Amino acid sequence: MTAPTATERKVCWGARDKYWQCLDETNEDFSLCQKFRTLFEGSCPPQWIKYFDKRRDYLKYKAKMQSGGYQSQESTSKL
Repeated sequence: MTAPTATERKVCWGARDKYWQCLDETNEDFSLCQKFRTLFEGSCPPQWIKYFDKRRDYLKYKAKMQSGGYQSQESTSKL
């Protein structure tokens, strides 16, 4: 794989941002965002798509943890 040019990177990141924005606006309804996913997959190398998908999952998890959405096993076992 050759390194993407600056223009190709901008196109990829723009497609990723539009896809993520759609997911945010539709409460993760993947069926409503399929056209953006297709554009995203057509604009980015497969390795980048895999990385960005994992990155989004991590960022969502991190935000949930920081907002207090995490309960330790000790606190759930007392319920």
